[in-house]
Amino acid sequence: MKHYLFIVLYLFLNLLIYAFHSTIWVYIFCFIMFSAVVIWGSFDITLGYFVNSITHKRTKIKEVALTFDDGPTEFTPKILDLLKENNIKATFFCIGKQIEKHPETFRRMIEEGHCIGNHTYSHSNKTGFLSTLKMIEEIEKCDKAISEFGNLTTDLYRPPFGVTNPNIAKAIKSTKKNNIGWNVRSLDTVVTDEKKILRRVTKDLKKGSIILLHDTSEKTYNVLVELLLFLEREKYSTFTVDSLIKLKK
Repeated sequence: MKHYLFIVLYLFLNLLIYAFHSTIWVYIFCFIMFSAVVIWGSFDITLGYFVNSITHKRTKIKEVALTFDDGPTEFTPKILDLLKENNIKATFFCIGKQIEKHPETFRRMIEEGHCIGNHTYSHSNKTGFLSTLKMIEEIEKCDKAISEFGNLTTDLYRPPFGVTNPNIAKAIKSTKKNNIGWNVRSLDTVVTDEKKILRRVTKDLKKGSIILLHDTSEKTYNVLVELLLFLEREKYSTFTVDSLIKLKK
């Protein structure tokens, strides 16, 4: 996908330069267009613009992955209760600082068979502007918390906000992580209406979808209740993200 975008953009910009005889405004326009594509590629993890990302499972059966970011939090136990009641395993991309705040909940995730991924140590709002070395530090500090409190390792990584760039791509490669994205984004941290969140998830659902949720609010818990009913009604099963890595190997 990223190579296709580069080729199309390159041909289009060269055509403009040729057609308008290389005027300064054409160069300015070309620069703006190139910048827009780079920004788009940075924030849309499904494009795999800077680093290859796993965003779905190639499958012919009705199955999806439930993934939760930013925990563990005070809301995570209720979500774990609900998943346990329905005999469902999910994937939790945990923040190192949150693991340190809620070690018992983190250990419960592991004890109940859920899959664990790295979501950096601090989930900094400046993630897109951090150096490669700082990003490596963020990933390794989270790995340390996962090891210390959960006695396990993970090669799964999800970038905060889904942001990728050359520095983040180098950090992912250096730490030998598999970059995990999604193809169904709930926007449950932004949208306030629970019905709208549920509609966003269910209308875009496909076989093999990876769904992005956050175990950070009562709102998401309520959406999950309805989503699990929908999955049961539509005869969807679930899988965890680590199973995709095993398939790659």
